[in-house]
Amino acid sequence: MSTEVRTAKFQIGQVVRHRFHPFRGVIFDVDPTFDNTEEWWLSIPEEVRPSKDQPYYHLFAENAETEYVAYVSEQNLVPDESDEPIRHPQVAEVFGNRHDGVYETREARRH
Repeated sequence: MSTEVRTAKFQIGQVVRHRFHPFRGVIFDVDPTFDNTEEWWLSIPEEVRPSKDQPYYHLFAENAETEYVAYVSEQNLVPDESDEPIRHPQVAEVFGNRHDGVYETREARRH
């Protein structure tokens, strides 16, 4: 198994879309490699289960019905070209203005 860490293809604040499932979101954190539970990973059907050896992204995500937080492998994301804002309620807490499809992070976030 390779110990080489790949550089993330997407950046915090970027709006992305899932390659197969109908949802999109804004990235708020990046893990250089898989950093979730084994149970979560094994719950993904084996034929579509992504490799752990790639960046994983935390998204404020939304689909037609709801908003939620998603954890998605890099191989399953593509840039969102719609230029539509993300309606997820936490976006305003973490990010400021949006320029060219990328949200600016707030300088001082409260926890």
